[in-house]
Amino acid sequence: MLFKVENMSCQHCVNAVTRALQALDPAAQVRVDLARGEVEASGSFSADAAVAALAEEDYPAQRLDG
Repeated sequence: MLFKVENMSCQHCVNAVTRALQALDPAAQVRVDLARGEVEASGSFSADAAVAALAEEDYPAQRLDG
């Protein structure tokens, strides 16, 4: 899944986003592209769950890949 994520600017943001998604699935694979403001993630969670988890951490997100 690919998401456009707001409010990311530093390594702290990368860690917070990664932790939020890995809280849904500890084995989740998360790749953050700060320059593009994008997060690619795969794991046993829905896109809606990922968007909700990111929003809870103050990183509003929307899915880009359908």
